Amino acid sequence: MMANSSCDTGKNAALVLFLVSAAMTVTEVSCFQYQHQQRQQYHYLRRQHQIGRSGRSTFGIHRSRSSSSSSSLPLSSPLQQEEQNGGDENIYNSVFVPKNDGVGSRPGVKARGDDGLSLGAPPLRPTGGHIMTRGGVQVTANVRTLTYVEEKDLMLSEGPIESLSKVETSGRAVSSLIEQLDYKKGVLFSSAYEYPGRYTRWTMGFIDPPVSITGSGYDCTIEALNARGEILMEVIIEHMKSHMGKNDGDDLMAFVENYEVLEENKTLQLGIKRPMEAGTFTEEDRSRQPSLFSVVRALVDLFGYNDQNDKQLGLYGAFGYDLTFQFEPIKQNQERDPNQRDLVLYLPDEIAVVDQERRDAWVISYEFCVNGKSTQGLSRDTTAAPFESFDEVKDGPNFSERDTPKGEFTRSVKRAKEEFAVGNLFEAVLSQTFRRKLNKDTPPSILFRRLRVRNPSPYGFFINLGKSEYLVGASPEMFVRCEPTQNSKYRPGALRVETCPISGTVSRGADALEDALNIKSLMMNAKEESELTMCTDVDRNDKSRICEPGSVQVIGRRQIEMYSRLIHTVDHVEGYLRAGFDSLDAFLCHTWAVTVTGAPKTWAIQFVEDNERSPRSWYGAAVGHVGFDGSLNTGLTLRTVRVKNGTAEVRAGATLLFDSNPSAEEEETELKASAMIDAIVNAGGKKDSGVAAVLKNSQHQQNDHFGTGKNVVLIDHEDSFVHTLGNYLRQTGAKITTMRSGHSTLLAIEKMVVEGNAPDMVCFVSNF
Repeated sequence: MMANSSCDTGKNAALVLFLVSAAMTVTEVSCFQYQHQQRQQYHYLRRQHQIGRSGRSTFGIHRSRSSSSSSSLPLSSPLQQEEQNGGDENIYNSVFVPKNDGVGSRPGVKARGDDGLSLGAPPLRPTGGHIMTRGGVQVTANVRTLTYVEEKDLMLSEGPIESLSKVETSGRAVSSLIEQLDYKKGVLFSSAYEYPGRYTRWTMGFIDPPVSITGSGYDCTIEALNARGEILMEVIIEHMKSHMGKNDGDDLMAFVENYEVLEENKTLQLGIKRPMEAGTFTEEDRSRQPSLFSVVRALVDLFGYNDQNDKQLGLYGAFGYDLTFQFEPIKQNQERDPNQRDLVLYLPDEIAVVDQERRDAWVISYEFCVNGKSTQGLSRDTTAAPFESFDEVKDGPNFSERDTPKGEFTRSVKRAKEEFAVGNLFEAVLSQTFRRKLNKDTPPSILFRRLRVRNPSPYGFFINLGKSEYLVGASPEMFVRCEPTQNSKYRPGALRVETCPISGTVSRGADALEDALNIKSLMMNAKEESELTMCTDVDRNDKSRICEPGSVQVIGRRQIEMYSRLIHTVDHVEGYLRAGFDSLDAFLCHTWAVTVTGAPKTWAIQFVEDNERSPRSWYGAAVGHVGFDGSLNTGLTLRTVRVKNGTAEVRAGATLLFDSNPSAEEEETELKASAMIDAIVNAGGKKDSGVAAVLKNSQHQQNDHFGTGKNVVLIDHEDSFVHTLGNYLRQTGAKITTMRSGHSTLLAIEKMVVEGNAPDMVCFVSNF
C-alpha cells in the first residue's frame, strides 16, 4: 500500500490511522489519534496566526491584558501569539494566559524555610536526654541509630521477628512491627508520597504501648497495659481527679463528673460531663466544652514539654466519626454497635522512626520516673491477641457484601438534589460500605503490605485497636496539621494550622498522555471546581473561628495530586492560631471536614445520618499523632479497610452538588473502593497493581505478535512524528524501515520488489 506525499492532511490522517488501527491496541490508537489531532490543531492555529499578523481576525474573542479577570484560573497553552504592538499574550481556545507581572502567595515550601516547619516529616534525629514535663513526670530518652536501608526493602517479610531493642536496620524494624501488629496493640504510620512543601516520605511505629485511652460517648477508660503503664497510672489518676468540679462555665477544665479506679490502679474509668446548652457559651469556646477531647487535653497538659530536640512523644491512634455528635446537636437515627468505640489512643514508650528523605533511622526509647518510681528495667511486653479470621458458622448467615443495595445510592443522591433545590444543603457527602471475608492467610499485615506497594499515600497506617479490630489505610487527605513556628510574625512559637481539602476526582489514564487528557477534563469541569471551592470556603470559615485576623490564606489552589487509580484537585489552606488556642482546638473546629460531610456542616451531618445505611464508625474521621510538644498531625480516615472479627469493610463516598449525576456518583464510590478491595482479594506480587494490571497485561499478550513477519517501509516526507509511528508499529512485532523521501528511495523499493523482498506495506508520511 502506498500513499502520495502530496495528499492533503485529512487524507493522510485517514491513511495513518488506518495503518495504526490495523496493528495497534485500542489504547495505542487513542494516544496516536490524540497526537495527530494536536498536530492538525497546531497547523490550523499556525495558519490562523499568519492571517492574524496580516491584520485579520485570529482566534475569535480576543481578550486584552487589561480585560482579563484576576479571579479566573489561567490555563496553559502550547502556542504564543505576538501582538502587533510588541506585547506577548498566550491564547488558547479564547482563554488568556498571562506570562508576567505575577506575585503569588507564599507556597508551603517557602513556609517551611521561613518558619522552620517539618511539614509532617520527623525532625532531625534527637540526641536523647532528660525532660521534665509540666505535670512533674521525669522522662529519659535514649536514642539508638539504625542502619538505613532503601525504601523498597522496608515492606519485605523476611527473617525472624525481633523486638525494637534488637533490630539493627530500618528494614527489620519496620518489617517486625508489621508482623507483630497482627497480634499486638500498636500503630504504624507511613508517608509514601511526596509533594513539595506538603509531604515527604517517612515511617514510624511501635507496639506494646504501656497505656491506652479508649472512649465511647461520654465514657472514657485509661488502662495500664503492662507494669510500665502501672507506674504512669499513679500520676494519671491523680491528675484526672484534679479535674473534678462544678462545670458552671467558668472552669472549662472541670470536665470529670465521676470516676472509678479498678484493679489496684491499673484502670481508670471516667464519666465526662455533658456540655452546656448551646447559647450559654461562645462559638469560640465550643471546642473547650466537656468531651472525650477534654481527657486528651488533660493528658497533653500532664506530659507536655517544650524540648524542641524531641517531638516523638505523644498520643497515637484513631478518632471515630461519632465524636462529632459531642459538638453538634444531631439526632441519631441509626442503630449503633454498643461495643463500638469513638476513640483509641496509645501512649508509647519505644518508637522506631525511618526518615526516607534524609536516609536516616533510629529507635527512641523512653523511661519514666513518677513519685520516685521508675520504669527502668521493667518489661515492655503486653498481652497478645491473635488475628481471628471470618467465622462462617457464627457470622456467615448475616454476611452481606455491601450495606447499600445496587441502585439505592443513586436514589439517595436524588434525595440530596431535592435538598439542594430548596436550599437546605449546598453540598453533601454520602458513602456506602463494601465487605469481604478474610481467611487465616489474609491477616491485616498482608493488606497493609499490598496497599503500601499498590497505593502509596501521604497517610498510610496500620493500627491494632484491640478487641479483634484493625484499621489499615492509605489516605490521600490531610485532616489537620499543627506545629509551632520559629519566626512567625504574630508571636514566638505561634501555632500554624494547615489543611489540604480534596475534592474533584477523575480516574488515572493508561499512560501519561491519557493522564493529561483526564487532568484537562477535571480542570475544565465546573462541577468539580465548585465542589472544591465550597470545601475550601467552609474550611477557611472553620479556621477563622480561632485564627489570627488575616492569617487564613489559600496557599495552593486546585493543585493536582496523582494516586494509583485516581487524580484529585487539592487546595492548601493555612492559618495561625490566636493566643489561648491549641492544636486540639484546631482539630475540633474542623470536625469533621466538609470534604466528608458537606455544607452547611450541621445540616449535612444530619442528612448523612438520615440517608446512609450504616453508622460510619471510623470512616470520615481521623488517625494520627497528638504531640506532647503541642504539635498535631492527622489524616482523614479514607481509603481504609476496617477489619472487625474477620470481616474487611471498605467505605467510600462521593461529594454531591445540585448538578450531580446520580449514577455517576455511585460509580465514583465504587471506583474509590476498588483499590482497597483489590488489596483484599488479589494477592499478586510485590509489583502487582491489581486487576487493572492483569487486564492490561492480558490485552498486550493478545497483541504482542500481531505484526510478526511483516515488513513495513515508512517514507519520511519531512514529517515531525514518523519515528513515533514507527515505534508503535514495532510494538506489534513488525520490521520497520524508515527512508527519506526522494528518487533514490523509489529506486531502492523497486529493487526490493525485483529481488523478491517486496515490503508488505509502504507508506508515505507527511506533515501536510
